[in-house]
Amino acid sequence: MKLSNETFTILKNFASINQSIFVKKGKKLRTMTVMKNLLAEAIVDEDFPRDFAIYDLNQFLNGISLHDSPELDFSNDSYLTIRDGKRKVKYFFADPSVIVSPPDKEIGLPTDDIKFQLEHSQLEKILKAASVYQLPDLAAVGENGVVNLVVRDKKNDTSNEFLIVVGETDKEFTMNFKVENIKIIPGSYDVVISEKLLSRFESKTRPVKYHIALEPDSTFG
Repeated sequence: MKLSNETFTILKNFASINQSIFVKKGKKLRTMTVMKNLLAEAIVDEDFPRDFAIYDLNQFLNGISLHDSPELDFSNDSYLTIRDGKRKVKYFFADPSVIVSPPDKEIGLPTDDIKFQLEHSQLEKILKAASVYQLPDLAAVGENGVVNLVVRDKKNDTSNEFLIVVGETDKEFTMNFKVENIKIIPGSYDVVISEKLLSRFESKTRPVKYHIALEPDSTFG
């Protein structure tokens, strides 16, 4: 088996969410933060032939990058063999019990209360502004008929703010995220937020989606 560039990109993103991963047999990859406030899943082209766990996903991916055209062999129960011409690496699997993994059941939103589209350029600007101004909080704010995405420091009344209008609404709300939890692959997303403090960011261009928990001080209505 060879890993596509797309799957490599997805796994690199997943490594930023959790350094470890438990991959189940099939085409679906899933991971979750240790704090269990962000869950990501993707459907990939590869059909993994077995369950296996990787403790240090970044190390694993960096190891694959050492090769020009690596072939992955899953025939052994204890380790993965990476072959490339005359080179061969034996990479041992981790114990799945030491890895924080998502629950088996699918995650769904309890309600669909807020919907908007987030374009690639908007996401890029929001996250760049948060970095430039050192702002820890992201809010989806409904007021005056529009949905704004705002990065700020909600604990500081004189905080700098950066705002982008992303949609329309007839509701009033302030749904708060931590910027550090927006660990999503750059791109355009359909976003749905539930007043029950859970959101879904679903990519428009690749089969990837993220469920991200909101902060308890969020308000709706």
